[in-house]
Amino acid sequence: MRVDLPGIDRSGTGFHFRFAGRPVQAFAGESLAAALTASGELVTRTTAAGDGRGIFCGMGVCGECAVLVDGEMRRACMTAAAPDLAVEPAPALAQPHVREAGEAHALACDLLVIGAGPAGLAAAEAGRAAGLDVVLIDERSQPGGQYFKQPGKGFAVDAGRIDAQFAEGRALAARVAASGARLLAGTLAWSARQEAGAVLIDAQGPDGAISIRARRLVIAAGAMEKPWPMPGWTLPGVMTTGAGQTLLRAGLVAPGARVLVAGNGPLNLQLADELVRAGVRVVAVAEQAPRPGPAHLGAVAAMLMGHPALVAAGAVQLARLARAGVPVRHGHVVTQAAGDGRVERAMIAPVGRDGRLGEGQWLEIDALCIGAGFQPQAEIARLLGCALAWRDGGPVVVRDDDGRTSVDAVFVAGDGGGLGGARAALAQGWLAGAAAARDLLGSLPAPLLGEMARRQAALARARRFQSGLWRLFAPVPLAVPLATADTVLCRCEGVRFGAVDALITAGNSDPGSIKRATRLGMGRCQGRYCGPLLAARLAQQAGRPATADDLFAPRPPFKPTTLAAIAAAAK
Repeated sequence: MRVDLPGIDRSGTGFHFRFAGRPVQAFAGESLAAALTASGELVTRTTAAGDGRGIFCGMGVCGECAVLVDGEMRRACMTAAAPDLAVEPAPALAQPHVREAGEAHALACDLLVIGAGPAGLAAAEAGRAAGLDVVLIDERSQPGGQYFKQPGKGFAVDAGRIDAQFAEGRALAARVAASGARLLAGTLAWSARQEAGAVLIDAQGPDGAISIRARRLVIAAGAMEKPWPMPGWTLPGVMTTGAGQTLLRAGLVAPGARVLVAGNGPLNLQLADELVRAGVRVVAVAEQAPRPGPAHLGAVAAMLMGHPALVAAGAVQLARLARAGVPVRHGHVVTQAAGDGRVERAMIAPVGRDGRLGEGQWLEIDALCIGAGFQPQAEIARLLGCALAWRDGGPVVVRDDDGRTSVDAVFVAGDGGGLGGARAALAQGWLAGAAAARDLLGSLPAPLLGEMARRQAALARARRFQSGLWRLFAPVPLAVPLATADTVLCRCEGVRFGAVDALITAGNSDPGSIKRATRLGMGRCQGRYCGPLLAARLAQQAGRPATADDLFAPRPPFKPTTLAAIAAAAK
């Protein structure tokens, strides 16, 4: 269903494209994913087993929203709707549209920034302030990332009426654009390597292959939401909280009319509040962490010391949910989803202090948004050989406060190296851009050194806030996994937990052998979701903590790209 947000209006009367032969209404600025969701078309592709899949991550990672657009494979969440397109659900064995391989367009710069979210924008701003030649690339059609996601191009924006989060991101992107940084929108990086003291990135843009040579690289790829494998989690209409928020904030489309928001962390409360304000019925919020009490006063104090305005904003969100009659069920998790071809109901259950589940309750819904925490998108850093550690169920990049990694010329800023939130990303991104400039220039002018000190203080405050936040939202770990033997582990290839567990029991103890035996990790997401799940399973079986060595070996292409782009890069 389409909704309205303050200060953002649809322009024009709309248009139509065809999906599986049926007309679908769309408006300028909507993605294919938003327009299809608004029209009730939730099945975007079909698996080899004949199961329908739909939008899941909403940020171009999972590949579940793959469709054929005029015969060419595209991601619906990353493709703008346009008049008269012929769109079809992607079949299980789609034949790719073949392009002739041209020459890769070559670029060179002082500083390349990958990712135009808070960290990437701040890094580009700092680099330009120091006088560097800066190139900034991002897969989306415009900057902002997941946190500052902006309405799609084509919406009319009244800057005086949009909310503070929209406005802050809009202002930062405008400053970066005015600085002279070169922004390559709609451009994804799919390979990286070092050569003669520089970093070389192969990318694919709207006009074809691009090869970028940079003296310094800041990776600001952000994070993706962790999977929550349970029976029914692959049904169309089940998506991440971030996907639900992208539909809402970038497309002015609600994920459904009756939405359950579940998982762990403040983003779920924010989405629920935004849905309610847009006129959507939120049937409940299921939060895995226990209800806050006196024992959490220290955590709240740390948050107040770090960022009191964010604490106040969270309190306002909870108050609005209470006034709207939305039940916030602390100490609850969603345990399964069910429906005929799409999600129609979901069960939530209480979690005891021992991690065991109590009696569940079914809720009638038409959309389920799950936000169970985040994991960094560290593929580029892994491919370049940056040192990693394992924390919070996934790999994090070992780095300094300014994002400097173990690899010369490579910085990782923001959540793409380890979770810290938007405030930390803004501070660390700026510090990374400034540190890269100091490397290249030898020194920085006094005003920039003073700004570095301010950003370092801001990073410290953001970390105090995050420390308190995650103590407040610390979940009770589940004593028994929700996934059954028949639950899908690898969404792309349809590999189930039972098949993987049988191989592990038979003595297969490395991810590569399981990958070869099952095709797990060979799909469009390249193991981003199933890889950490398998790593945890292997480590548990071996009775040891998981490490980055339990993940699949990093190999390009780590994002979906065309054979033409790969061939062009090889010329």
